[in-house]
Amino acid sequence: MERATTLGTGVRARNSLWAALTYKNRHWLALAYVIVVVASLWAIFPFYWMLLTSVRHESEMYSRDPALWPKSFTLQHYHAALFETSFPRFFANSFIVAASTTAVSVVVGAMAAYALTRLRFAGRPLIARMLVVSYLAPGSVLFIPLFALFVSLRLTNTLHGLALAHLTFTVPFSSWMLIGYFRTIPVELEEAALVDGATRWGALWRVVVPLSAPALVVVAVFSFTLSWNEFLYALVLVQRKEVMTAPVGLTFFQTADLFYWGAIMAASTLMALLPVLLYTLGQRWVISGWTAGAVKH
Repeated sequence: MERATTLGTGVRARNSLWAALTYKNRHWLALAYVIVVVASLWAIFPFYWMLLTSVRHESEMYSRDPALWPKSFTLQHYHAALFETSFPRFFANSFIVAASTTAVSVVVGAMAAYALTRLRFAGRPLIARMLVVSYLAPGSVLFIPLFALFVSLRLTNTLHGLALAHLTFTVPFSSWMLIGYFRTIPVELEEAALVDGATRWGALWRVVVPLSAPALVVVAVFSFTLSWNEFLYALVLVQRKEVMTAPVGLTFFQTADLFYWGAIMAASTLMALLPVLLYTLGQRWVISGWTAGAVKH
């Protein structure tokens, strides 16, 4: 009874403190809400306009007074993108490249992060720093030597070659992200597994990886998104139309100086659905995975 009374008193004290702080800083709180609303509208409006354009009639797109809500809706642009162009093939190519890149990034990133956090060897800090440097290096600087290398290896105009090119920026990101998360996992759990006869490989995949599910989801979602939206390498390394990805394939929605904006926006909307679905399904793990490595134990 005494404990329940103490808990109730503590809850009331916290609520009173929060109410006092909210009342005292209500102007700042209102300003924060206004900023959040404005920033949200700023971020959402381009996607809203893309979706709106994809269901407008052609006559409304070129109106001098564009409306925020179409007078009538049509799905003819989606029909044109799906059945009158090569977009389904581009979409499938993008999915193959992004899915394979994501799978390899998660596996290689987990092994690299485990080695850099648990094993002791010469040059370990330098390798960790080089991961960051390689991830921050702009693609506009790397695509020329990468193209020369892929030409010599005969990896151009292939989906597996493009996936290998995407690994140059997804693996460093995956490794660096998992390094921060692996450091939060107690070493004692792995030591117990090693004492019971597990190998380092077994400790990684049976102990560390199951405990790192939130971080792995973050790595998978962001690796997929990076590969899915990548344009420069796909443009340089692939010239054959049948193996082009969707970001590059959208350039074919143009004839001379005529842009088919309805079909372009319809295809872009369909492209955006898959990453949005991934973020929606993995939202809980993404949030916990981002914040888990922020606290030092």
